[in-house]
Amino acid sequence: MPGISAAGTLARYFSVRFLVAMVAVFTLCCLLIFFVDFIEMLRRAGNYDGDISPAMLIGITLLRVPSFSELTLPFAVLIGTIIVFVMFSRSSELVVVRAAGISVWQFTLPAILVAGVLGVGFVLLYNPLAAMARAQAEEMYTAAFGKDESVMSSSNKGGAWLREDGVDGPSVLQATHVLNQGLELRGVTVFQYDKKNNLTERVAADKAVLKNGRWELENAWVTPIGAEPQQHQRYLLSTYLSPTQVRDSLGTVFSISFWDLPNFIEIAEKAGLPATQYRVQYHLLLSRPFLLMTMVLVAATCSLRAFRQGNAQMQAVVGLVAGFGFFLFSEVSRNFALAGLTSAIAAAWVPVIIAASLAVTVLLYKEDG
Repeated sequence: MPGISAAGTLARYFSVRFLVAMVAVFTLCCLLIFFVDFIEMLRRAGNYDGDISPAMLIGITLLRVPSFSELTLPFAVLIGTIIVFVMFSRSSELVVVRAAGISVWQFTLPAILVAGVLGVGFVLLYNPLAAMARAQAEEMYTAAFGKDESVMSSSNKGGAWLREDGVDGPSVLQATHVLNQGLELRGVTVFQYDKKNNLTERVAADKAVLKNGRWELENAWVTPIGAEPQQHQRYLLSTYLSPTQVRDSLGTVFSISFWDLPNFIEIAEKAGLPATQYRVQYHLLLSRPFLLMTMVLVAATCSLRAFRQGNAQMQAVVGLVAGFGFFLFSEVSRNFALAGLTSAIAAAWVPVIIAASLAVTVLLYKEDG
C-alpha cells in the first residue's frame, strides 16, 4: 500500500508539471498569434478608407486567435514535454526516479494521459468554441470593412460552383466572387433544370443574396430555352440551403465545429460541393488526442538519452526538429487527401501511427537495449 500511494503521488506530481508546461507554452503561442494577427489587422485598416476603431480590431483579433491556435497545440505539447524532461534532467529528478527502479514508461505515462485528456477536451469543447468565435470574427470583419472587403471573398480564378436541388428542380450556380461568408455572390450564372434534368433556362445576374428558402438575384437576364432573353430587376431562385449552411459550405472549414462536421459533409454532398476538406478536418480532429500523445512519445525519445549522457540542450533541438519533420509529413499527407490522392482516414491516421510506432520502437531500444 505505501508503494502504491508513493507511485500515485509521483504520478500526480509528474502530471501537474506536464500540464502546467503544456498550457504555458500554448498560452505563449496564443499571445504570439494575437500580436502577429493584430499587426495584420492594423495593416488592413491602414489600407481601408473607412474609420475603424482599435477596439474593433482588437475584438476581431481576439476572436480569430482560438481557431489559429489549434494548429499550435501539438507543438505546445511537444515543447512543453521536452521542457519538463530537460528540467527533470538538470535537477537529477529523473536520475533518482530511475535509481528507484521506475521505467521510462512509468514516468512517461502521466504525460501521455495528460496529452490525451487535453486532446479530448480541445476537440469536444475548445474546437466548437473556436468555431463560434471564428464565425463571429468574420461577421465583425464584414461589418467593419464592408462586404466587398470580406475575408471570405473567393480568390479562385474559377470562382465558386454550387449544385443543388430546389422546389423548381436542380440547378447549377456559378459565381465569380463569394462575399459576406457565402451569403452574397457576384457575377452569378445559373443553369436551371426541371425535375427530369432537362435544361429549362439560363440566368445571368450581377448579384445574388441568400434568404431563407431562396436566392434573390438582382439585375438578372433570364434566357428560357427557345425564347428571347428577358431582364428582371429581381428574380427568385428556390433553394433548400439555409444561410448558415451556405455560410459554412462556402466559408472556411475552421468555422465549423467538430459536432457539426458530419452534418455539413452530408450537406456538401447533397449540394454538389466537394466534401473532401470536411472529411479531412473531421478525421484530423478525431485523431487529435492520439496526435498529442504521439508528440509526448517523440519528446521522450529525444529526452531519454539527455539525462543519461548529458547534452540535454542538443537533445531538445533534436526533438524540435523531429516534431517539425512530423508536422511536414502530416501536411503533405493532408494535401494528398485534399487533392484526392488518398483517403481522409489515411491522411489523418497514417502519420500518427507511423510516428507513434517509430517513437515506441526507439524507446524500447533505449530502455531494454
